Amino acid sequence: MTKLNDSDKKKTRAMRGGLIFLGGAFLLFLVFIGRILYLQNSSEIKEIEANIQSHYREDTILAARGNLYASNGAILATTVIKYDVYIDFSIIQDTIYKNNIGALTDSLSRMFGKPRIQYRNIFDKQKEGKKQYYSLAKNLDFEQMNRLKTFPILGEFRKKTQKYEKNRCMIVEPAHKRILATNKIGAGTIGIDRGDVKSGLEGAFSKYLKGENGTRMVQKINATQWKPIGYWNIKDPVDGKDVYTTLDLRIQDIAHSALEKQLIEFDAHHGTVVVMEVETGKVRAMVNLRKNEQGDYVDAYNYAIKDASEPGSTFKVVSLLAAMDDGFIDENTTENTNGGVWVYAGQRITDSHKGGIYDISDILAQSSNVGTAKLIVKSYADNPKIFINHLKRWKMFDKMDIELPGIVKPNIFTPESKRWNKATLASLSFGYASSFSLLQLATFYNGIANKGKMVKPIFIDKIVDNGKVIYEAKPEVMVDKMATDKAIRMMTDALTKAVEKGTAKSIYTPNLKMAGKTGTARFEYWKKGGPMKYQASFAGFYPSDNPKYTCIVMVNQPQGNIYGGRVAAPAFKEIAGKTFLKTPLNVDQEMLKDKKVDLSKMKKSTPNIKISNKQMPNVMGLMGKNVIPQLENLGYRVEYKGVGKIIEQFPEVGTVIKKDQKIYLRLQ
Repeated sequence: MTKLNDSDKKKTRAMRGGLIFLGGAFLLFLVFIGRILYLQNSSEIKEIEANIQSHYREDTILAARGNLYASNGAILATTVIKYDVYIDFSIIQDTIYKNNIGALTDSLSRMFGKPRIQYRNIFDKQKEGKKQYYSLAKNLDFEQMNRLKTFPILGEFRKKTQKYEKNRCMIVEPAHKRILATNKIGAGTIGIDRGDVKSGLEGAFSKYLKGENGTRMVQKINATQWKPIGYWNIKDPVDGKDVYTTLDLRIQDIAHSALEKQLIEFDAHHGTVVVMEVETGKVRAMVNLRKNEQGDYVDAYNYAIKDASEPGSTFKVVSLLAAMDDGFIDENTTENTNGGVWVYAGQRITDSHKGGIYDISDILAQSSNVGTAKLIVKSYADNPKIFINHLKRWKMFDKMDIELPGIVKPNIFTPESKRWNKATLASLSFGYASSFSLLQLATFYNGIANKGKMVKPIFIDKIVDNGKVIYEAKPEVMVDKMATDKAIRMMTDALTKAVEKGTAKSIYTPNLKMAGKTGTARFEYWKKGGPMKYQASFAGFYPSDNPKYTCIVMVNQPQGNIYGGRVAAPAFKEIAGKTFLKTPLNVDQEMLKDKKVDLSKMKKSTPNIKISNKQMPNVMGLMGKNVIPQLENLGYRVEYKGVGKIIEQFPEVGTVIKKDQKIYLRLQ
């Protein structure tokens, strides 16, 4: 046998050692894998996971919703933090409850004005049943919530000090609350955003206003408190953008007052006003008022966009403009109204007056159903599609493409419809057999005022992100040329005459030339029995020789008088006079203040900020506008988000801070 030399022996030992090491490593790997597989199917791993979940969690940091402004910077809607407070009766000791319930009910009675016996009866039942989460109060501000923490029982009783030192049975749930800064004016127009329910401006612009929530990890430190972990390892929320609407708060208030006056006088069910800027299509006012159970008129539902109704005589402008554009009628056209009665295709058409031979301006000025129907039938009976095509070109078949949700689609009978007959064209000519939203009709009138250029109604002026304008609205043309220049001029002259000498002559004033058309439409006329229901309206623009604003007024179910010239036109006159002539207004001045941030009412006073022993002071609950300058004057750098009260600070109270250190604050 050959003997191994020393070198071979070393190699053999090395190989043997390597194999042993690899074998051991592989064995350990198998053991590790086995352990993992075991843990995955054992309760041990579940215990670990449960322990982590009970002591650590990811918290949402709510983004501040952007503010909603009027065009002049007056705030329409903003967000504040409100608190809902609950009581957990299941953890209140019997002795503590017995000894302190009287003092608690006394304190609550003084705070909320309810009888103490009322609280006592409710609390006794809750305590007996050991009920959790009894709702004590909602929508409290910061001071009110903190005041409750000082009441007996609502704090945690410490035997050592014989005091209620910390919150225990009182459960506080903060929530962002949207508030309107315009009192009751515009509430229906401003709307809401409740996630699945959106309406008005809030709903329309929610994608800009809502922002993006952030997250952070927190650790449980006791039964009710959690603290942030790794303060800087968080996903910061992105606050919502500020949206400036086209609403002019001054014009909005004028329109509200004028409409409300007419609704009260005629005891009407509801009413609407829309005011548009002629050249741009910007909606400067949109008011919707309806009578509530208490008999007050409130802005709660947007009739201007959500309801479609037969327009009545205001539609005659649409019909006759088509005939003017096609050259069927001109200034010299006349029509015999046959004493105000005409029977056509079995349909009896009547006027509210006897009439006679009218020219085209008289037909509009006197609002003759007979004259309008005879002219349109003569022009289009052989081929009604020509008339219908005008309506299509003017986008009257289209659901309006606007920012606000809930816009209703118009409905117009056509020759293809099963309900079309020989008499339908006549009915259509003076405002029946069709239905439109008031905004759509106002847009048509605005096109005439704009010399034939129909622009889209817009509700957004600009979007601002951290003080920077990221979007600014521009006029959008829907129809570049509605009709010939001659037709537009003829119609403008006729509408001006309607105010000066026609059905709207009661609102004529030499100080301001106005153009417009009255409307009186019966609705639900197909229902037998019960009272007849009418809707009075007036649509027009001013000044008629150089239009700046278009306005439509509607009053639904007026009592005592049903005619647009008497019921709706006076509101138009008041709006026109006060918006264009800028006459002094008798309005609530609080409405007209610049309310971008009214922080003065949120905190009575703020103490001087002092740094003792180089320790971070407690600035929670104080107003940021007063605290931030003081900290900066002391040599510290301050970063902050939001406005209002300070709801979060870093470093925490008592932390040693150095000069030039950055301090982070989160405000409401």
